[in-house]
Amino acid sequence: MAKLILTNEVTGLGSAGDVVEVKNGYARNYLIPQGFAVAWSRGGEKQVASIRAARESRAIHDHEEAVALKNTLESNTVKLAVKAGNEGRLFGSVKTADVADAVKAAGLGDLDKRKIQITSSIKSVGEHEATVRLRDDVTAVITLQVVAAK
Repeated sequence: MAKLILTNEVTGLGSAGDVVEVKNGYARNYLIPQGFAVAWSRGGEKQVASIRAARESRAIHDHEEAVALKNTLESNTVKLAVKAGNEGRLFGSVKTADVADAVKAAGLGDLDKRKIQITSSIKSVGEHEATVRLRDDVTAVITLQVVAAK
């Protein structure tokens, strides 16, 4: 088992600044090369503190603020224009950064793309859903209206 400090949020494992133990292969082949984690050391406690401070500065501090943002996101449909072929199939797929940009362009708020999760890949025009974790206890579901760009 390898002990690591997460530098980014990893779904199912933890948030930035968490110290986790994972299997050696997972650490060596995925987490460290992708930049999601660094090896834990005794001097790493200062690094953990700075990562947590940065995470806190980006986080939504107030529970009521998170609930209000959730209500705003869930009551509106976000329109997303992407390149598509004749039959409505997209050239590529919609990424979390595209969703974050569309939400910002619609004036609904500024979301961190790492907090957005698309359950099934979006490869066609139509109505789709994405989930946003605003806080550990508040999750919003965004309705996306994917249309072909002219």
